[in-house]
Amino acid sequence: MIILPILFLILSTHYSSAELCHPKDKAALLAFKHSFSYPANPFATWDPIFDCCTWYGVQCDETTNYVTGLDIAPYEDLNGTIPSSLGDLQHLTVLRLHKIPNLVGEIPPKIGDLRNLRSLTISWTNISGPIPSFLANLKSLVLLDLSFNRLSGSIPPILTTLPYLRGFDFSRNQLTGPIPESFGHIPATAEFPVLDLSHNKLSGEIPASLANVNFSTVDISRNNLSGDASVFFGKGKATSTIDISRNNFEFDFSKVSFTESLDILDVSHNKIYGTIPEQITDAVFLQFLNVSYNRLCGKIPTGWKLKYRSESWDNTSFFHNRCLCGAPLDPCK
Repeated sequence: MIILPILFLILSTHYSSAELCHPKDKAALLAFKHSFSYPANPFATWDPIFDCCTWYGVQCDETTNYVTGLDIAPYEDLNGTIPSSLGDLQHLTVLRLHKIPNLVGEIPPKIGDLRNLRSLTISWTNISGPIPSFLANLKSLVLLDLSFNRLSGSIPPILTTLPYLRGFDFSRNQLTGPIPESFGHIPATAEFPVLDLSHNKLSGEIPASLANVNFSTVDISRNNLSGDASVFFGKGKATSTIDISRNNFEFDFSKVSFTESLDILDVSHNKIYGTIPEQITDAVFLQFLNVSYNRLCGKIPTGWKLKYRSESWDNTSFFHNRCLCGAPLDPCK
């Protein structure tokens, strides 16, 4: 009868002495846990008797033992909003809340207090409201992924003041308005940034300032954007993916030049006119090409020098244009 209480006391003393997690971090994590409703015990491993650095989804710095990472994914039955208690994890560098469909509400202002955050991912949830301007307080941020949510409103121009940000992914939301002109003035420290604004409701003309940025990836497909999207092209750029499909872009394709590094090119379903430049065959790494559903004319270039694609392009890459001709379409007359 006396053995069990003594054993419990010994175990409690052992776990207490092995505790590495800082009390404030532990309190913030427990507040995070208890803010959600859940059919069973959420985060069952998050037991106060254990060191929080051993909990599911929690990472700690091996030297300081501060909580530096929180990765919660997936959690289909977790219900609630993003708790403000996350803002108390002051040493957090990585925060990922992914595939939590019952996560609702807006991004809380306390997230803007995480000044050491380098990667912020809130994706595949049902959070709503605007992309908050206070995210511009996260001066260490390198990656910002807010994809597959229900965010609405315009894109805050101030986000481009983040000096190290190399990745914007706001795809699959309900964003409206234009792409901010400030996106053409991303700091040079953000080398080869990724721009993914696809599957939204953005409108307006593409800013000419975007020609200043050497993007590695551009995906602004499935919006209502217009104007001259040739700003994304150029021999001197390191762009590997350009997808501007399903918009209202209208420009002369014959004046565009292509970088050798281009891997994916989709300009389909626009109002692009002119011819396909012969220089496109210099894009030796190209693996996907779609210029269909435009107003292009002239002969399709031949003599492709593709390194990683063995088969030829089929007609789906070129059909439904005004007067394109040559293989794989009908011969030119």
